[in-house]
Amino acid sequence: MKDYLVRATAAGSQIRAFAVTSREMVETARRHHNTSPVATAALGRLLTAGAMMGSMMKNDTDVLTVQIKGSGPIQGLTVTADSHANVKGYVENPDVMLPPKNGKLDVGGALGIGLMNVIKDMGLKEPYVGQTILQTGEIGDDLTYYFANSEQVPSSVGLGVLMEKDNTVKCAGGFIVQVMPFIEEKVLEQLEENIKNIHSVTAMLEKGYTPEQLLSEVLKGMEVEITDTMPTKFYCDCSKEKVAKAIISIGKKDIEEMISEGKDIEVKCHFCNTAYTYSVEELKEILQYAKRK
Repeated sequence: MKDYLVRATAAGSQIRAFAVTSREMVETARRHHNTSPVATAALGRLLTAGAMMGSMMKNDTDVLTVQIKGSGPIQGLTVTADSHANVKGYVENPDVMLPPKNGKLDVGGALGIGLMNVIKDMGLKEPYVGQTILQTGEIGDDLTYYFANSEQVPSSVGLGVLMEKDNTVKCAGGFIVQVMPFIEEKVLEQLEENIKNIHSVTAMLEKGYTPEQLLSEVLKGMEVEITDTMPTKFYCDCSKEKVAKAIISIGKKDIEEMISEGKDIEVKCHFCNTAYTYSVEELKEILQYAKRK
């Protein structure tokens, strides 16, 4: 099944909801970064959430970034998404290994205690920045807390990544459900009951649930209207030119030192691990450009 995302409303627009299947996206990230199972699960959950949160933005040029910094061995995660649900991301320590906790990958233990930053660049003078303390490090709980506290939107976020025995990704996906200020008490009670009855997102994904079926579980007993369906994927827009700009940012002195060593250098994109090689001649051109700025 190709990765895709659905947007929906329920109970006469009292609820808005998003759901996604993201196995290919998470497997692509795993291959790019050669992540361990627990790092794949952590990055996969945040990529899955990033796709849905990106699709909440209005304009083609809007960019959303979610950064997590934690005290655990994984150290941190960064995911960036656009309004078309294209996402990219990386893990600070992709090799982290931890024993399972309660039979599951210990994402919370890998992240530890820390902070989550959500940055929305919507073309204004300053980007919107929301920051919250990690609640459990399980990412779904942390985003539920972020929406309620930073955006004042009561939400429920469910995310899941299940690994195969060979450490490839078996299935991945999730949902975000948000309630509007005018929600009726009985609708809210029904929603809370439904969410309480969902024991595991991964169990539903393993059964082959589509995004529509995920939402039918979360929004059981309500009239659901699917408003939009869109493809989602891991996509990095890096290029040799863009990475050259990153080299400029390290400063003229460091570029001069690289040139004096007389060797080609290799620079990797953080987000997709693609390696770009720059010859001494190319470094000289970059230095000339930096001096003109």
